[in-house]
Amino acid sequence: MSPAFGAMEVEHYSKGVLLEPFVHQVGGHSCVLRFNDTTICKPLIQREHQFYETLPTEMRKFTPQYEGVVSVSFEEDEDGNLCLIAYPLNGDHDNLENLDNSDCEPKSKLLQWTNKKTMLLENEKISKEWVRQHRKEEKMKSHKLEEEFEWLKKSEVLYYTVEKKGNVSSQFKHHNPWSMKCHQQQLQRMKENAKHRNQYKFILLENLTSRYEVPCVLDLKMGTRQHGDDASEEKKANQIRKCQQSTSAVIGVRVCGMQVYQAGTGQLMFMNKYHGRKLSVQGFKEALYQFFHNGKYLRRELFESVIKKLTELKSVLEKQESYRFYSSSLLIIYDGKERQEVAVDSDPEDLEDLSEESSDESAGAYAYKPTASTVDVRMIDFAHTTCKYYGEDSVVHEGQDTGYVFGLQNLIDIIKEIRDESSE
Repeated sequence: MSPAFGAMEVEHYSKGVLLEPFVHQVGGHSCVLRFNDTTICKPLIQREHQFYETLPTEMRKFTPQYEGVVSVSFEEDEDGNLCLIAYPLNGDHDNLENLDNSDCEPKSKLLQWTNKKTMLLENEKISKEWVRQHRKEEKMKSHKLEEEFEWLKKSEVLYYTVEKKGNVSSQFKHHNPWSMKCHQQQLQRMKENAKHRNQYKFILLENLTSRYEVPCVLDLKMGTRQHGDDASEEKKANQIRKCQQSTSAVIGVRVCGMQVYQAGTGQLMFMNKYHGRKLSVQGFKEALYQFFHNGKYLRRELFESVIKKLTELKSVLEKQESYRFYSSSLLIIYDGKERQEVAVDSDPEDLEDLSEESSDESAGAYAYKPTASTVDVRMIDFAHTTCKYYGEDSVVHEGQDTGYVFGLQNLIDIIKEIRDESSE
């Protein structure tokens, strides 16, 4: 267990933590769960685990912080509902090192995950009684949620109205359809394997959205090639086809998922990977514009920070010998919380840090004070990453990952185009 994870409140964690869906997952097919406010977890894949443990120092600022490994088991109540519980890897859990965590194709039958709050489990009796009682309270809501989920599976771009009352971030529960889909599929896979085993290894990672009140998240699939060196001929052909039919082959990047808060309408906009695959290069550019637009104005103050971080990442990757980040994603995250309006003729102290942008160009009477939120740029998903230092790989690559770097440069160029065109 890593020192970072060891610093957690282990005494509270000794019995187990009830995991819940991570509502800000917008892409990928692997299930991501919320461990606590600052930590998420996902099924451990040996190659990805190896990447985090051997990560070059200069790349660490562009990846989530690695926080260790846990054992995850599940319980099923009399209604067939599952809850996932995380335990530390010690004592009886040492034999989990040999568990196979290989992925399998999701089935059509999907389980329902009710709205559960994270809690620490003091003992088995309390956990079962709490889960059973909470599900009784949620029983009426569950049928509606199941019907809604069936509809969500057929939609590629969705808008949800977020209630204005209370904290906006508190309204995110159950809003993200992609997160819901991944959780349902993961639970189904675990249920089907229940006869063989009920213990899985999950990797703990930094929750990149925890610092933002209303996270706006863009998931970009990077590179001109997506299949790993170990892919079957069928998998290889399928991934090549997806690249050729999307912007991946042309510019080395495509939209894999998006979550944006529209301050103008109080809505959340979601875009999934199926829609992202259909976009032309111009459509990709328009999607980026939409990601930086909150429905009222373009968040121009974010551009320079994004460009700077993407340029720095490009410089770092150009120096990485032999690494290939096949099927890896790049996240861009910022806070969608609306900035406060301050009248132009207000007290000078209130206007010190005003941005030049007006909430209404025609009115010109108000400007916005920028928030302290920053833009985050991080690489994620390394299940198919390879490097000559891994040792056991049969294929060894030389030089930089030109497909990924190509995608980064095009991404930088397109964001610069949006910035320049919007300032004209």
